[in-house]
Amino acid sequence: MKKTLAIIPVSRFSQAKTRLSPTLSPLERENLLKSMLTDVITAIKNNVDDIVVISSDKDVLNFVNDLDVTCLPEEGETDLNGALSQAVEWCSQKASQVLIVPSDVPLIHPDQVQEMVELSQKWPVVIAPAKGGGTNALLCPTKDVQMKFGDWSFFEHLKEAENVGVPWYIYDSFYLSLDVNTAEDLGEVMMHGFGTETRKFLKSIGLVVRSNHGTERLRVERK
Repeated sequence: MKKTLAIIPVSRFSQAKTRLSPTLSPLERENLLKSMLTDVITAIKNNVDDIVVISSDKDVLNFVNDLDVTCLPEEGETDLNGALSQAVEWCSQKASQVLIVPSDVPLIHPDQVQEMVELSQKWPVVIAPAKGGGTNALLCPTKDVQMKFGDWSFFEHLKEAENVGVPWYIYDSFYLSLDVNTAEDLGEVMMHGFGTETRKFLKSIGLVVRSNHGTERLRVERK
């Protein structure tokens, strides 16, 4: 079995999920990110050799310091792909492949992580698409494959794999396709996230989810 390190890039707590500002206060958004990050780490940890959290925020690194992960301070002012490239380069000294997972996919399950790692024995690139065309998990070699996170990154990563001649596998999963950006996404977590820290937190601040017949399927309200 190839050695696998996981990478979780985390933005600054102060910049956490600003699109949720109509629904959650700044402190609630920070605590939401902490809950989601905890869920992601918990889901991954037993199926990889180590987890590397990269961030430019000392508060983030201090928070995960007690969660049995490796903390990697981001160097310089860069974007998401720049930070990930730093982390992949660091991991390349220790492992032949990495599993990159964002910090906002709280419905990820340990079985899915295990399955992706097993699939990588045959398919060097395993990619889980986000529902909006992004990438919510990418398992790839530490050499040759460039990071393409951003708009439509699912298709960009497939193109990158083809360009370097690496076989790929699409890991399509409802639970992994959900990254939390909108109030409706919070509703999905309330409905499907039993046992997660994220759902526990959302309930603790009095959020409830109701069926909706408007443009959005779900409506999230305060009790």
